[in-house]
Amino acid sequence: MIISGCRKIVGGLGSGKALVSSQPINFLAMVDAKSGVIKDPKHELFNKPLKGAVLIFPNAIGSSVGAYVFYSLKEYGNAPSAIVCSKADITTASGAAIANIPVVDLPEQMSGEPLSSLIKPGLPVSVDADSGRITIGTV
Repeated sequence: MIISGCRKIVGGLGSGKALVSSQPINFLAMVDAKSGVIKDPKHELFNKPLKGAVLIFPNAIGSSVGAYVFYSLKEYGNAPSAIVCSKADITTASGAAIANIPVVDLPEQMSGEPLSSLIKPGLPVSVDADSGRITIGTV
């Protein structure tokens, strides 16, 4: 399955297994950059590793300082390979830009469905941010 018409936020290519959440992520408060996992036990991705995954989530919340967590994830070798969000926010966009992580967004009004129902967890996903395309099922 190919989803096209995504908006490029940070260019590049990335692929991996889909790590899908319907919940926003507060990168500063919820992510442990050294281990690369979500450390908030109330989050649906609790203890899930970000490393090499295509992170699919609605948006980031919390402090804009969370952008530095993206950089730390990259430095520790725990960054996702790409990010797909429902609506890009300043934390995700700036953090991914400084860490060189491809990002696209696909607002629900474009797809008609939440991202968490379009892309199932664990499926192989490729993101071509430069062409605004997500390929599901092949990596």
